[in-house]
Amino acid sequence: MGGPELERLIALFGKLPGLGPRSARRIVLKLLRERETRLLPLAEALRAAAETVRTCSVCGNLDTSDPCTICAAPDREPKICVVESVADLWALERALIYRGAYHVLGGSLSALAGRGPEDLAIASLLARLREAPPAEIILALPATVEGAATGHYLVEKLKPLGIPVSRLAQGVPMGGALEVLDEGTLATALAARRSA
Repeated sequence: MGGPELERLIALFGKLPGLGPRSARRIVLKLLRERETRLLPLAEALRAAAETVRTCSVCGNLDTSDPCTICAAPDREPKICVVESVADLWALERALIYRGAYHVLGGSLSALAGRGPEDLAIASLLARLREAPPAEIILALPATVEGAATGHYLVEKLKPLGIPVSRLAQGVPMGGALEVLDEGTLATALAARRSA
């Protein structure tokens, strides 16, 4: 086979979600066969993203500006949707049903993984809510044991603030991650949310 550069490239692609060694080899082969139209533009796009994309200091989204374009938009509704990951935020944005602000926790509480409240962006959420209380907080967490535990913990922390809290309702299956759901299911779940 190829030299260490090729093996390193294949290994890096193979670490991406959904790709194994065989898929990684096919991708690398395709990129190398079409250097000018695929490999070089991809390399440039990756370099540019590495240099310009940053985490929003307000909500935790990824964008080229800080605050991100969602946080900076003056026409967003005065609501905050709390999500586990940036992938969940992007999934809700794709659904085109929610027009409020977001807050990315960066994970869920998990005793097995050793992830406690201090490992998530909960303190920054509480500080943000005290500074500028929204009309509503929507907990859009995965329908998993960890998501439920995180939701219960947040409801207890949010009660003293007196801000209405709701959760996603029907449409999100148990064990389902928001980032893999279709837009229709997400729209239904968001529209039918219930009080926490």
